[in-house]
Amino acid sequence: MESGKPKNSEGILARREKKLAFLLLSPTFLLVVGIVLFPLFANFWISFKPISLADLRPPTILVKERIKGKLEQPGEIIRIEYRYRNSSMKYPLADVVFEDKLPKSVEVLDISQNCSVEELSDAKIFKCVLGNIAPKGRGKITLNIFAEVPLKKGNFSLSDIQSDFKTTNVLTSFEFTVKNYLKVFSASEFIEVLKITIYYTFFGTAGALILGLFAAQIMQKAFLGRAFVRGILLFPYVAPVIAVAFSWVILFDPFSGPVNAMLIELGISEKSINFFGKRITSFSFFGLEINFPVALSMVILFEIWRYFPLSFLFILARMQSIPSDLYEAAEMDGATPFQQFWFLSIPHIIGILAVLFLLRFIWTFNKFDDIFLLTGGNAGTRTLTVNVYEQAFAISNLGAGAAVAVVIFMFLLIFSIIFIKFTPRDEG
Repeated sequence: MESGKPKNSEGILARREKKLAFLLLSPTFLLVVGIVLFPLFANFWISFKPISLADLRPPTILVKERIKGKLEQPGEIIRIEYRYRNSSMKYPLADVVFEDKLPKSVEVLDISQNCSVEELSDAKIFKCVLGNIAPKGRGKITLNIFAEVPLKKGNFSLSDIQSDFKTTNVLTSFEFTVKNYLKVFSASEFIEVLKITIYYTFFGTAGALILGLFAAQIMQKAFLGRAFVRGILLFPYVAPVIAVAFSWVILFDPFSGPVNAMLIELGISEKSINFFGKRITSFSFFGLEINFPVALSMVILFEIWRYFPLSFLFILARMQSIPSDLYEAAEMDGATPFQQFWFLSIPHIIGILAVLFLLRFIWTFNKFDDIFLLTGGNAGTRTLTVNVYEQAFAISNLGAGAAVAVVIFMFLLIFSIIFIKFTPRDEG
């Protein structure tokens, strides 16, 4: 007779472990949905809406109460004015009703035809049916009351005014449009802005990787003060962006910047150069007329300087994991330093270079603060992210701004899929 566990005992245990695993992972799933997926869905949703910044606050009825008369003096006729208006500039309000709570001791002398008074045990309710109110519509209702006993200002409070209405909330309605996308793609400057964005992203990313690679190659060798130099190299990345951007603006200022003063003193330049304000400068090179984008190149240079430390750290960590025996054997075989770098180092770090290029490309493509602080998007430095800001906040077209953001997302998604598919991988 065989003894042991039932046949389905392992299946029951596996199901329990599976449920426990899902339970433990549920907070992570909720965070992903809340932090990543929900904002992404909201951005897609808004991009199909004819919505502005003003539409983020749904239409409502605003009622202000003004009291005229001497409340503290008994036997006085007190006049109450209710001024109301539709808060929306585009959408009407329907079936508008508001009511106010009045003291029990007052006597209502006259009321409008669309208003009524309801007696309660401790107060009186003044109610008015306003019907439909057009966009930007406003009006006034006057009420006279008589009080035999002294009243106080506290007997009349705006918190006692309650309102009810029906309206269309464009943000939550199921009415969609593609006008935002038509506006984005039909804009005359869209292709130019896309070219500038790709140019800025590619050269900023490639420059940061190349400079980080050179720095990692230098820092790989032991020398006196290496730890101090490593700390100095990390400064551009850890320093506050607003501080370093302001420093660059001061350094390259065309009127009082030390860089322009030094160029003039050395005879390199005859006059000051507006590095962050000049769009194009032309010069001849072997008989060829070349147009050089000054402001855009300065922004790219800032991007390279600020973010090369991140590449430097990752590349250095990967290079230090390469066995030193390989370099010793190559040196014994007569390999030059360049050959050791090209045939030994590059094959081992090609994977981390690919990952860094993808991450830096995505981050640089989405970069907004650097450009905005340095040039404000002027002088040929207007990228798609700056366009998002201008559409959404400068001209208050939130739907068009969201549409540009969706275009950025789709471009980066397609680029990432293609890049991952064809990217090389190292031995690790």
